[in-house]
Amino acid sequence: MHALTRLFHHARQHRKDALLASLYSVLNKFFDILPEVLIGVAVDVVVNRKASFLASLGLTDTLTQLWCLGLITILIWGGESFFEYCYQIKWRNLAQSLQHGLRLDAYRHVQQLPLSYFEDKSTGNMMSILNDDINQMERFLNGGANSIIQVLCSTVMVSAVFFWLAPQLAVLALAPVPLILFGTFWFQKRLAPRYAAVREAAGVVNGRLNNNLLGIATIKAFTAEAFEAAHIDDASQRYRSANAHAIRLSSAIIPVIRMAILAGFVVTLVYGGYLAVHGGIGVGSYSVLVYLTQRLLWPMTGLADIADLYQRSMASIERVLSVLETPIAIPYHGKALPLGQVAGALTVDKVDFAYGEAPVLSGVSLTVAPGQTVAFVGSTGSGKSTLVKLLLRFYEPNAGRLLLDGQDIRELSLTDLRRAIGYVSQDVFLTDGTVADNIAYGQPDASRDAVIAAARAAEAHDFISALPEGYDTRIGERGQKLSGGQRQRLALARAILKNPPLLVLDEATSAVDNETEAAIQRSLDVVSRGRTTLVIAHRLSTVRHAHAIHVMEQGRIVESGTHDALLERNGVYAALWRLQTGE
Repeated sequence: MHALTRLFHHARQHRKDALLASLYSVLNKFFDILPEVLIGVAVDVVVNRKASFLASLGLTDTLTQLWCLGLITILIWGGESFFEYCYQIKWRNLAQSLQHGLRLDAYRHVQQLPLSYFEDKSTGNMMSILNDDINQMERFLNGGANSIIQVLCSTVMVSAVFFWLAPQLAVLALAPVPLILFGTFWFQKRLAPRYAAVREAAGVVNGRLNNNLLGIATIKAFTAEAFEAAHIDDASQRYRSANAHAIRLSSAIIPVIRMAILAGFVVTLVYGGYLAVHGGIGVGSYSVLVYLTQRLLWPMTGLADIADLYQRSMASIERVLSVLETPIAIPYHGKALPLGQVAGALTVDKVDFAYGEAPVLSGVSLTVAPGQTVAFVGSTGSGKSTLVKLLLRFYEPNAGRLLLDGQDIRELSLTDLRRAIGYVSQDVFLTDGTVADNIAYGQPDASRDAVIAAARAAEAHDFISALPEGYDTRIGERGQKLSGGQRQRLALARAILKNPPLLVLDEATSAVDNETEAAIQRSLDVVSRGRTTLVIAHRLSTVRHAHAIHVMEQGRIVESGTHDALLERNGVYAALWRLQTGE
């Protein structure tokens, strides 16, 4: 299905506005053509006077005819101006509404796609689709759609006048029009893949810029400015090359159209003049035809720009709709899970999982009783974090199942499931808002007292109070005005405020100092009481008091038990403990 057809299908609620805007464009073009007809009538009045066309309608006095023409001219110009205002308002508002709706729909859809979708996607490319491509569509609707409608209307209306006034001239004068339209569509078809390549190249540039701006500290630390500038130069050169490839073809449209236009205009000028001299048509009719030929044919040079804008827009719309039409692999609907009824019992039953062809979990089984604190330790890549991501249904297991209070989580409402879990990762996400906004993230109705209580529980209140504006201090994009430990404590406070039946800490203390680790540990000792808590940690000191510790290696649980029992076993855990403590 063509991109434009898919867009109209997606924007069904805007069809009425699109039809009304199109009607205004047609009416504007109708009034726009009439002044040329009036010029011919005026010439007819001046030349033929009482034998003019208006005289045949009963207006025999020449002055009266001219006054009549003046009044009609005012009405026509008023109608043209009025409908131009109407179509400008309608098309521009439609462009804004469709832009807003499409961006929101695309973003909402992207949020529901599984994490596996983003593994091969560049963040910058996604931003290019959600922003630049949608803006490109808006530019087309702001002017291009109206131009296409008006060119088509001009063709039909002027052709009708030609065949009415001089059928023998019409065929010759309008012969270039089909050639012009055919040539435009021929060029347009060949421009499509070129502009698709342009949009892809633009996405690569955005991706590189986004990646480098996020890692600007590392670039500076390794004095890699020249190296990264060369990367940007390469991506930008590829974008420029893709554009040049498209420009070479799009630039050829105007000269081709201009020559076809010239042929039609010369025929009207010469052959039409010959007919007028020999009485084949009236002088007034000849004036009308000359002006109408110019009014119809010369604006067709704008078809090149319209075709260019149209193809750029179609390439952009294609990318946006491709995202929108990506199926949601993990559905959100399912059995309701009332938060107050979640006890927190977990069962992992023979779970296998692989990222593509690389196996990560193999036959993992375990049970967690409600209210227990359970830890997962092991080397990097052993599958600890993957197990948590399966619980949150960021991914689906290849085999086996996970149960919450005896219910398969795949049968539960995804929204309800995630509301029951408080998640704190080592890669803390903070918004460019205030401290209070970030603690209350996901809980916008939380009171200030509740926010402060959560901050105290996470031992974050003291450093927050020392900030310039306390809880109203803005912390910058991704919380860059705070230290790593401060960001981690805000993330913990956010999870505490959520008050979930299950709390998941994924390497929450891996990037903090000893003082912050001790503060977080004290907080955990308090907030984990009465709720099921899963802790993933490299620092074994943070999990030594857990009810159970599972040691993972190569996607399997190789040891399980309490801290003391595992030390007595003198296996993998004991070796890790001795390595970390220096014993």
